[in-house]
Amino acid sequence: MNFHKIDLDTWKRKEIFQHFLNQQTTFSITTELDITVLYQNIKQNGYRFYPAFIFLVTSVVNTNTAFRTSYNSEGELGYWDRLNPVYTIFDDQSKEFSGIWTQAEKDFKQFYHDYLSDVETYNGLGKLFPKTPIPENTVSVSMIPWTSFTGYNLNIQHNGNHLLPIITAGKFIKKGDSIYLPVSLQVHHSVCDGYHAGLFMNTLQELAHRSSDWLK
Repeated sequence: MNFHKIDLDTWKRKEIFQHFLNQQTTFSITTELDITVLYQNIKQNGYRFYPAFIFLVTSVVNTNTAFRTSYNSEGELGYWDRLNPVYTIFDDQSKEFSGIWTQAEKDFKQFYHDYLSDVETYNGLGKLFPKTPIPENTVSVSMIPWTSFTGYNLNIQHNGNHLLPIITAGKFIKKGDSIYLPVSLQVHHSVCDGYHAGLFMNTLQELAHRSSDWLK
């Protein structure tokens, strides 16, 4: 996957980037996503919700370079052409989780097939990261289906240069005939502002409403 290096001296975001990187400023925002239409379309097509959510989130992440800007393994600043989701799966027997990744695809059916294959292969092995090597170009996605929340924050110590977003969802919330999903986005302020966070959530909602277009 191509990595495009950023020339910091000519980058229009240089001042903002350096300011918030020096401060090590991160922030999170949580929104209740209306998944009524999405959930209905998923069930009508016989799919599972979690892989559809992972596909949806990854698709949004890959629409904007702000969400794909990071340091590579050589310490160079730049952005990836595309990120693959690395996501948590739960072992019902051990009550522990693992993190695995699946190749991002533009076609949902292909991603869904690959997801099912990866989960069947790697779940229950008793390892934190059973599928290796993990590529550099990954975005972290997880779900806490046992409880809903109105805010969520994940603190990463000793790695202030983690610039890629982290997305976490919670338990469904039913309000009348509608279904909502709490979704938390955590970003590094050096590469993402409130504008980008709002853009992420708005695009996520739009694609959820238009899920019949990509759940084919």
